[in-house]
Amino acid sequence: GDAQMSIHNPVYPPKADLLAASQKPIAAWITTSALVSMVVGVVVFAAGLFTSPDRIWRAFHFHWLYFSAISSGGVMFVAIFRIVTARWSRSIARMMEGYVAFLPVSWLFLVLSTTIGGEHIFPWVADVNSLPNSERVFWLGNHTFFALREIGIVTVLYALQIWFVYNSLRIDVAQLPEWGAKWGAGLRARMRAGWGEERRELHNQHSVQGKIAVAMAIIFGFGWMMLHYDLSMALDVFFFSTLWGWWSFMTGILGFLMSFSLIFFMWRKHFSSPVIDEILGDQQIHDLGKLRFAWTAFWGYTTFAQLLIIWYGNIGEETHFFRLRLISPWLPVTFSVLMLVFIAPFPGLISKAAKMFIPTNILFAVVSLLGTYLQRYIEVYPSLYGVPTDGVPFGWQELGMAAMYFGIWIICYTQFFAAFPRLRISWMTSKYRDEVQIPVDVRTMEPLPAHE
Repeated sequence: GDAQMSIHNPVYPPKADLLAASQKPIAAWITTSALVSMVVGVVVFAAGLFTSPDRIWRAFHFHWLYFSAISSGGVMFVAIFRIVTARWSRSIARMMEGYVAFLPVSWLFLVLSTTIGGEHIFPWVADVNSLPNSERVFWLGNHTFFALREIGIVTVLYALQIWFVYNSLRIDVAQLPEWGAKWGAGLRARMRAGWGEERRELHNQHSVQGKIAVAMAIIFGFGWMMLHYDLSMALDVFFFSTLWGWWSFMTGILGFLMSFSLIFFMWRKHFSSPVIDEILGDQQIHDLGKLRFAWTAFWGYTTFAQLLIIWYGNIGEETHFFRLRLISPWLPVTFSVLMLVFIAPFPGLISKAAKMFIPTNILFAVVSLLGTYLQRYIEVYPSLYGVPTDGVPFGWQELGMAAMYFGIWIICYTQFFAAFPRLRISWMTSKYRDEVQIPVDVRTMEPLPAHE
């Protein structure tokens, strides 16, 4: 019983020790490499606009789906921790919140791809007559309605996600000594303004975050389903699947969990000290392993459920989509997705030993990330290219966009942690941290009746 209690309500090191252990600067080579990667990608993008605009915009779009779903999924996962008040996650939640840093870039890139890049990516923008019926003409045929809808969804969702992380950062920034990159100084000053007495503020912030988290969960689920229907499924103007939206956005959360486990090991190595090893220990590794296993199983379940219904329905407008992906030259890619996302990680992550052993842990994370990357590719490319005679279109354009997005993502993530506290120190060290489990009226600090 005592052991269980310590797992779910751990004792953390003192505030000063956590602060000292977590302020080591991020290695310069990481930012430099990311910058080089980004510059190479931008040059490739510029070259592509002149030589093969359709191809470069499509590569741009498929990478947008991959990186944006992972980043938004990361913030959603922290909100899930708040909804279920997962106390075990306090030591890792801030490292997840860093995924929010890519969202402003993601928003800008979606504006570019739905407006300037629209005619190169979406078949109906170039030719509205490609749409097979009046319902699709209504939904997709008006380019302004289409672009505003997609931009509107991400604007509302990303604003909520940024607001959630802003509130989370405020708790630490307001109570810790001034520290961090100059670009964040103004933001940090704003976070400190109006901060009141610790106990009242913790209750208030916990309550506000709970409300934002629930709103975010509803808009995240609905919003990403709509985005994947419009930006991924509809690229094949005849195909539809009601499972498509949530299968696709759950892939984003799976990608987040896999990428975060790699980042977790990097942080652990970067900060390595007795203090950090205590809070980023075996328990967190095991818990992350269990989450990754659960999402891998869920991905396999939704993939099979979608395929099974289409297979026994045997309706042409549904089956042609999978037939295209199960013939040459696309079949090896489709088969690789199944192998990398499900068949390899599922048995590999069943055992506790494989979850805890760092080399296998890293191996399955990399394998699954590659698989979900190819999944985004196979969602988008066959719908746009049909049956190419000269092999799958994967060349310098796609590699360049991968370099650009990866470089920008790493820069966003590292800059976030150059400017803000790396750990949720207040939630680990405040003497009021567990009091917030019982909601109070923040004006009187009296517990609220259960029905409220």
